[in-house]
Amino acid sequence: MINRRHIRIKVMQSFYALLQSKSDNLPREEKFLYFSIDKLHILYVLQLSILVEVRKLAKKRLEISKKGRVSTLENAQGFENLVQNKFLSLIDESVSLKEIITNKNIHHWKDATEYLQIILDEIKESDLFKNYSNITTPTFKEDKQFISNVFKEIVAPCDKLNDYYEDQYIGWVDDLPFVNTLIVKQFSKLKENNILIIEDLYKDDDDKLFVRELFTKVALHHTEFDKDIDEKTPNWEYDRIAEMDLILIKMAMTEFIYFPSIPTKVTINEYLEIAKDYSSEKSSFFINGVLDKIEKEYKSNDKINKIGRGLI
Repeated sequence: MINRRHIRIKVMQSFYALLQSKSDNLPREEKFLYFSIDKLHILYVLQLSILVEVRKLAKKRLEISKKGRVSTLENAQGFENLVQNKFLSLIDESVSLKEIITNKNIHHWKDATEYLQIILDEIKESDLFKNYSNITTPTFKEDKQFISNVFKEIVAPCDKLNDYYEDQYIGWVDDLPFVNTLIVKQFSKLKENNILIIEDLYKDDDDKLFVRELFTKVALHHTEFDKDIDEKTPNWEYDRIAEMDLILIKMAMTEFIYFPSIPTKVTINEYLEIAKDYSSEKSSFFINGVLDKIEKEYKSNDKINKIGRGLI
């Protein structure tokens, strides 16, 4: 589920926090790093399950309406379609989703029903819902399209829901765009009669080890890079270089030297992309220039030794 770029972002955030706190307790900081990544998994489950919970609320509304002599629901057909939505049923019946909810004790929506109400109200007022209400018996494709659009246009950009997540855990602010992208991709792949399987948090043991190795090595060796960075930035006073730029440069230098299986081009490209989101507008150009000089020098001095095909 989590990819190498987001692992790098998580390590970057933890390394920044380490520098700010001036802590030397690496085991404690490493434990918190893994905790923050695990919290991403919880956010993913919350975003994936919220529309299932909204459907349950819609079902209650529909049942109450049916008990009366006159329907009190506008667009009752839309509510009926939502309750019977085959795409949501596929998510709701996922065994792996239920297991994660149970094992991680993810029951936020039981205590935060007001956010389900907010989402349902926004759905009800949307043109998506009005168009959906005009369909008497939606096909799986129509059900899927409706839910996918609702997620992209209503759930993902919902400010009140995003504020709720931020109140629950501040780190979710940065995780939310990544999680939303994952869910949209997963929605696009799901087909009728598929089984929804929630992927493991890490692709494999190597990725989980990469978290610890990258964090530990940059924390232990980052001061060794100060002189090299200073020499490659003669027109800059070291103290004037943005702290986030320094962190990204040092993380890349760590990968140059201590991660022989990662190509230098991959390392540079990854940190340039991260810089676009987490540093200043011109940072990617500055970082690219510094890393290009350092890479050439390290190669000429045999400080970079990559193994495997194409690891240049």
